[in-house]
Amino acid sequence: MKPVRVALLGCGVVGTEIVRLLHEQSDDLAARVGAPVELAGIAVRRPDRVRSGVPRELLTTDAMGLATRADVDLVVEVIGGIEPARSLILGALKTGKSVVSANKALLAEDGETLFAAAREFGADLYYEASVAGAIPLLRPLRESLVGDRIHRVLGIVNGTTNYILDQMDTHGAGFAEALEEAQELGYAEADPTADVEAFDAAAKAAILARLAFHTPVTAADVYREGITEVTAQDVAGAKAVDCVVKLLAICERSEDRGVSVRVYPAMIPRSHPLGSVHGAFNAVFVEAESAGSLMFYGAGAGGAPTASAVLGDIVAVSRNLVSGASGPAETSYAALPVLPMGETVTRYHVQLDVADQAGVLAQVAEEFAKNDVSIQAVRQQGHGDDAQLVIVTHRAFDRALAATVESLRSHPSVREVASVMRVEGDL
Repeated sequence: MKPVRVALLGCGVVGTEIVRLLHEQSDDLAARVGAPVELAGIAVRRPDRVRSGVPRELLTTDAMGLATRADVDLVVEVIGGIEPARSLILGALKTGKSVVSANKALLAEDGETLFAAAREFGADLYYEASVAGAIPLLRPLRESLVGDRIHRVLGIVNGTTNYILDQMDTHGAGFAEALEEAQELGYAEADPTADVEAFDAAAKAAILARLAFHTPVTAADVYREGITEVTAQDVAGAKAVDCVVKLLAICERSEDRGVSVRVYPAMIPRSHPLGSVHGAFNAVFVEAESAGSLMFYGAGAGGAPTASAVLGDIVAVSRNLVSGASGPAETSYAALPVLPMGETVTRYHVQLDVADQAGVLAQVAEEFAKNDVSIQAVRQQGHGDDAQLVIVTHRAFDRALAATVESLRSHPSVREVASVMRVEGDL
């Protein structure tokens, strides 16, 4: 059987693992695909760099030449970033070559262009590794659940931030201390901005929302808050109500208004399965009309886990090539409006340092009532200078909750708004 010839664009941590797996599992892959899978070439920027187990004779600096070469059937892109990855993928698709990519940033920014090119030129575009590493998540959304109506996707999709918040919760570490430890262990980059400011998670949320709701969603549509402002007091406040703080990606469908896509730190009950996700692991809940609640859990990053997801896509696309078939095309037929954050329904946990005097609770409650925000629960604690009110709201428009918190900051009976945290799940 004629082999499937693969061009690999990029050979860093993930690319090196892909090369290793293609070599070590060559016999098994051939049996699974129905034809040998061979590396035709590897595009790199620095061919003189030592790469263990990577054949030097396959290295080239001409990435576009490799991606469009006549003897290449399948292009695997693990360069990352927007350019030159976008031009290389489009070049490959326009010559009828199928593409496997792990590029979450590009797919979240300009996925529609890539999907349109794949449809126009009859090629596959697979990207399982772009979200949640080794966890099989995108294919179930695209194929297994395609006959169902998905209402909500909720999850932890960034291992770095989950490790940091887990350390703050379980060991009492401060943010800076936990970040430094994450960097020492290799969970965080030297420049952790993409992770701690939630750019990484927002890109993944955009991809998940697009698949779940058949609606064009880009990273720019995603409301984003990072974890740099999460304090020890926030973590302690969560503990007091048996909750834990997690950076959550939330994609929700409102039947009459559109979809909401957001990423922010939020309190979630420890009894919720996401509350027990520790370390650098990822977990995603999918809530569908007929299937009910499904949870996907596992290693969300790293060379080997990501390479595993890439290899799964290579096998799927190679099978299509051998059989003369193609995978399911991406759809965005629903074209639902993406709601701004102010129009999204949320809940808050608000901790206030207040004056220890009669009538304070009524005055504070009045501020919530002015903005039509109802209160679910109130806890008073401490006396004198330590007097506090802890308030949990019912679900309301985020703009109304935000306006309430802002008015409390200047209220004469409120010394300080000590902690403000969104809430997911029932407390």
